Amino acid sequence: MKNYKPYTKYLYGSLLPVIILAVWQLIGELHLLPPQLLPTPLKIGESFISLLFSGVLLSNIGISISRALIGFLIGGGLGVFFGLLVGFYKKTEWTLDPMLQMIRTVPHLAIMPLFILWFGFGEFSKVLLIGMGAFFPIYLNTFLGIRSVDSKLIEVSRVLEFSKFKQVTRLILPAAMPNLLLGIRLSLGTAWLSLIVAELMGANAGVGYMISDARQFAQTEVVFVGIVIFASVGKLTDSLVRKLEIYLLRWSDNYKG
Repeated sequence: MKNYKPYTKYLYGSLLPVIILAVWQLIGELHLLPPQLLPTPLKIGESFISLLFSGVLLSNIGISISRALIGFLIGGGLGVFFGLLVGFYKKTEWTLDPMLQMIRTVPHLAIMPLFILWFGFGEFSKVLLIGMGAFFPIYLNTFLGIRSVDSKLIEVSRVLEFSKFKQVTRLILPAAMPNLLLGIRLSLGTAWLSLIVAELMGANAGVGYMISDARQFAQTEVVFVGIVIFASVGKLTDSLVRKLEIYLLRWSDNYKG
């Protein structure tokens, strides 16, 4: 097995973005596209610094992160609860899962007008939409993780006379943990995407609102700043969960590529 230095993966990871930014800047310098359509990375950077020092950027980021976090905690928490409930009890699966699967297929853009009619343009409708987006990835993966536990291991635990509590805490939940952590990663990503929908359709603050407002005034560089913020925060949260996943699953011996 090759032993790569710690910084090697970061070097490879930064290679493609650097090439894209260089080509992008070159296109702008050669005026191959008008700046109103595609501002250069340097122009976007200047806009980012201007928004940062004016305080507009940080206030909007804070509002967006708080919305996404509250929605994720509500939706993710309910997703784990119902995933465990449906995973452990067949009758609950027969009762709840068909309806949940049907709701899962409804697009956010289709249900957002209904949320606005019911709950208005306030924070509750936005958090509810984010929570709905965060619910299903973690629900499905929790359910799948429990049902993927090898039945032979369950039989062995019965032979060893494990109590139900010990069977759940020592066998089923640890075996389901990879799926559960994957569900958290997907749930965070979906919560962040749901936030964009919520803020673009009706908000007076947040990164999505900043993008929508900039679009109306043809401030393309500000739109790109918002996109970069969404991408960066999304990547950061995913990386944090990935680190947690590596730590909690350090006992596993999987193929690393």
